Amino acid sequence: MLKSWSKLSFMSVNKVAAVNRPHRVVDDFVPGTAGNSTSTVEVSISCRHLANKDVLSKSDPMCAVFYKPPGAKTWVPFMRTEVVENDLDPDFAAKITMEYRFEAVQGLRFEVYDWDSDSNNLASQDSLGFIETNLAQIVTAGDEGLTLELTTTKSTFLPQDFNKPHEIIILTAEELASEKDEVTLKFSGSSCGIWNACIPPRTFFSISKLNDAGKYLLVYKSKFARGSNPNWQLLKMTSRALCNGDHDRALKIEIYQRNLQGESASIGSVLTTLSKLLKCDHQERIMLMTPDGQPSKSSVKIMQCTLAPISTFLEFIQAGVEMRCCFAIDFTCSNGDPEDPLSLHNRTIGGTNPYEQAIHAVGTIVMDYDKSNALPAWGFGARIPPIGDTSHCFPITLEKSPNCGSVSGLLDLYRTCIRKIQLYGPTYFAPVVKTVSQMASKVKGGEQYYVLIIVTDGVITDMAKTKRAIVEASAFPMSIIIVGVGEADFSAMQELDGDAVRISANGRVAQRDIVQFVSYRSARAWLGATGECTADDLAVALEEMEDDEMEDHEPKPPEPPENDEEKTNRLAESQLAKEVLFEIPDQLKGYMKAKGITPSMLEIKKKKREDDEKEKAEEEQEA
Repeated sequence: MLKSWSKLSFMSVNKVAAVNRPHRVVDDFVPGTAGNSTSTVEVSISCRHLANKDVLSKSDPMCAVFYKPPGAKTWVPFMRTEVVENDLDPDFAAKITMEYRFEAVQGLRFEVYDWDSDSNNLASQDSLGFIETNLAQIVTAGDEGLTLELTTTKSTFLPQDFNKPHEIIILTAEELASEKDEVTLKFSGSSCGIWNACIPPRTFFSISKLNDAGKYLLVYKSKFARGSNPNWQLLKMTSRALCNGDHDRALKIEIYQRNLQGESASIGSVLTTLSKLLKCDHQERIMLMTPDGQPSKSSVKIMQCTLAPISTFLEFIQAGVEMRCCFAIDFTCSNGDPEDPLSLHNRTIGGTNPYEQAIHAVGTIVMDYDKSNALPAWGFGARIPPIGDTSHCFPITLEKSPNCGSVSGLLDLYRTCIRKIQLYGPTYFAPVVKTVSQMASKVKGGEQYYVLIIVTDGVITDMAKTKRAIVEASAFPMSIIIVGVGEADFSAMQELDGDAVRISANGRVAQRDIVQFVSYRSARAWLGATGECTADDLAVALEEMEDDEMEDHEPKPPEPPENDEEKTNRLAESQLAKEVLFEIPDQLKGYMKAKGITPSMLEIKKKKREDDEKEKAEEEQEA
């Protein structure tokens, strides 16, 4: 059966995009408090009139995105789009998704490159231009998008074509609905493309969604398939990414053929909605319309279209997933002699050093989800008793078991350990990563998830081995958090944090992004760099609040005094914990999804374990 969906009969396409527009989730109104004025936005990236840097073909553009944390002076890598081959007017499928904060300046930098080298280093690519802006400017530009001219460096010795249009970038923001469902789609085609002598056509399809301005924004581009009757790869994406959760939003499915010169031409397209795709008979074929609006001989068949709920981090935790928190502490001599007041391991009387602050901040949060009361911790880069052998993975207990029992127990053992070892070197991560990944590899059903926190002061010296260890660990239920303390140059650490580029080693790419890196120099410096207040900044406000409380309430018994340094450390620990643990929920969900593990499966296992334990207890009681 053939069917044409060239028009949406039930409503106009402009009205479709406006149906069920997502609303910002607002906090309950509580007088005298501060609300959470944030919403999640998605930014689409397009470029037009890019320079052609290639001779026999066109440029292959890619856009690298950077952001500037509040109060910071340097740009931090955020993400990279895919590479679009042979296209000077690319629409990138990869999107920016981030929290929009009305009260903050959220700086963004976009760098466009012609990607010809196999290296992931941006310096190895040809620059096509860059711009700097902020999220507020993109959001306030509306549905038409923010159009900016790219800044390019042109040689004054080369002739300039003043009639050539300027290179521009178009940034379009849209507020996103909550992420609830995942769509699975599979298409096949019939009579798609034209054979070139004996060479079969290479085709791919794209899906675009309609926004309120009547513009179609690219959301997905498939890989190539060969032949006139292609069978394209299965597609899985959230309904939020596909249509912002609006099942009646207009979608355009378009088929392209790539010619021998590397250029793509449209074969035809069809307008539809997710609702229609879900109701579609999987045996019927849908006729395409050519770019000039005429019926095409080509058609597509919906092989599969299903909608499944997305499990949340909370659902996994409630189903019985337990976190296993592990620590690794850098005891290399670059930290400085512990007796030196400037040492990062300095045993401050009545205070805490950066290592203690990081351990306490992260450990206190993660241990709420860890019911094992084990908390293993290892050290690396030190000479240990009894004969002073150099070790790159030793229990800080200096015994066979690395378990410390609690955060306070870990801190006590850390202070004891620092007096019994000699700081040495070099800085190797691979041994401790392998140790924890071996523990995680024994978990097959998803009941446990390991979080390794590495606290270090310097750039690692076994980068290649560490990459291999991380790639292997990405297949197991674990995440790695690297907290860099001190004043060292941690730029190389960004290579391990796979937010922008997925880490790879020996041709193998990590299955998931499992590494998060945060630089934590000191409590006061870190708070300043992230735009947060130190204790000094809050002193006046706190005094005013205390005066107001004295007027409205009866006097309270005096609390033990807390000096400015203690206040600053406490504030820094709170902010640090938020920063380093931010990606853990998504990393856990990513592992469960990859392994096909659902909360319901874990609940069944949990119920069986509880029944077995109850039955065993009853048998012991009867005996």
